[in-house]
Amino acid sequence: MKKQLILVTLVMTGALALTACGGSKSAKNANGKVLTIEMGPDVETIDPALNTTNDGSNYITYLFDNLLRVDKDGKIAPSMAEKYEVSDDGLTWTFHLRDGLKWSDGSDFTAGDFVYSWQRMVDPEVAAPYAETVLGMVDGYEDAIGNPDANGNTTTTPDVTKLKVEAPDDKTFVVHMAKPTPYFDKLATFAALSPVKKDVVESNPDGWTLDPKTYISTGPFKLKEWKAGSYLLLEKNENYWNKDAVKLDGIKCLLMQDQNAAFSAYESGDALMIKDIPTQEITTLQKRPDYHIDPQLGTYFIDLNNTLDEFKDPKVRQALSLALDRKYISETITAGTYTPAKGFIPQGVSDWDGSSWYDHLTDPSVYINVDDYQANLAKAKELLAEAGHPNGEGLPTLTYSTNDSAYHKKIAEYLQQAWGELGLKIDVNIVEWKSFTPQRRSGNYQIARDGWVMDYDDPSNILNLTATGNGNNSSKYSNPEYDALLEKAASEKDQKTRFDYFHQAEEMLMRDMGVTPLLYYNEMYLQSDKIKDSYHTTDGIYHFEYADIAE
Repeated sequence: MKKQLILVTLVMTGALALTACGGSKSAKNANGKVLTIEMGPDVETIDPALNTTNDGSNYITYLFDNLLRVDKDGKIAPSMAEKYEVSDDGLTWTFHLRDGLKWSDGSDFTAGDFVYSWQRMVDPEVAAPYAETVLGMVDGYEDAIGNPDANGNTTTTPDVTKLKVEAPDDKTFVVHMAKPTPYFDKLATFAALSPVKKDVVESNPDGWTLDPKTYISTGPFKLKEWKAGSYLLLEKNENYWNKDAVKLDGIKCLLMQDQNAAFSAYESGDALMIKDIPTQEITTLQKRPDYHIDPQLGTYFIDLNNTLDEFKDPKVRQALSLALDRKYISETITAGTYTPAKGFIPQGVSDWDGSSWYDHLTDPSVYINVDDYQANLAKAKELLAEAGHPNGEGLPTLTYSTNDSAYHKKIAEYLQQAWGELGLKIDVNIVEWKSFTPQRRSGNYQIARDGWVMDYDDPSNILNLTATGNGNNSSKYSNPEYDALLEKAASEKDQKTRFDYFHQAEEMLMRDMGVTPLLYYNEMYLQSDKIKDSYHTTDGIYHFEYADIAE
């Protein structure tokens, strides 16, 4: 992660007895009514097309608007598009933009800005990790990226203008699908598809996000200052279409690595909400009314680099998975703030009929029995021996890479011990957050911590991660049969049949153990009751766009 902040020693006896700490200072300052929050250290980027982190998505949500938004009830609501319609065959989505939309610099916004931004998203030169996930179903996508072969090499010249999105006039944006995509309204809320301004991006492709003068946006707030390793300061966007509903003058996002420092800022009132809480304080903090834990559609998992010789045998990957006591990690290491994972799809995901995903498993035997660790460990030792590595013989010293925040380091220490039961030697490599995600994504690791918070409630959003060539497939898992199931699901109109393909795909992934599910996410945070009219959605976004602060 980023700079190590000074550890502030706290006298906890009196502080933790308070019922709702934080926010004791006035929110008013030289910048007006500013809400100060903390969601983590410096991010890799705040370019909508390149961001892959949850904290980055939060900042982008405050800075950029999109066609649609998620409201406080978790429903899809109008935003830059005041309405839309879908053709009877599900292949044409037409969005009608509001009158008088502006960029934050006051210039006119048109539907053509969406055309540019989405075509930029699929540009191989930009290399947007989310491109296939969010636009792979749009007609012309393959032509736009150059029709890659099985090895990912382009067979034709990429031409982003082949992506079938158009602006017949300044207020109408039309998307032509290659196949019906009933969840596309959810994608139209996603931060990655936020529009960016062509002239500023093309004038400085690598640096436009770093300078508030060129970070032109469309959302409730605009960037005023980015002090690396310290904070992002956002100020109200006077050109936002719904500016009268924005009550805050600004949001100050503290960029902190040290949980104790973040907690000190909260307890002193310098921050009204923090996401990073000292793990040693969780048990006590759970008793306080300002402690919140919300369900989240996300899975904490481990990547074993499938391209390395030591992990090419599925039996080795299965053995390493079975050797982990997920209940112990959940209940003891994370103090019950995470849930043991038995599969890759997180808890809370809906099936085709709105019921629970886990009510429709076709082969439950391939899932992890989180209640019988001893049997799992015995099976792990058996599998490792079958793979030719009894007691770990023949396997090299393995390095587990992670960033050091929340429970990550404690979990890493547990993995050393648990895999030691198999005779393996594990080194832990702590990597700063800004470098960690690109290193993992490039495959420059042996074993790495990973996680995914779903952007919308549809299994494709997480299963597509492990498709061959996906920009977020950090494990480098590749199975043509798995890819074929996802392709069938993508073109299937019948929802029940579509979800049957997804179930088959997840079960194949679990047999191969292409990734190692560990825990299901819950979101814990401290938030002062002085914050009014905010809400938190299961995609991990803290919605402060229309929040207020009670004096």
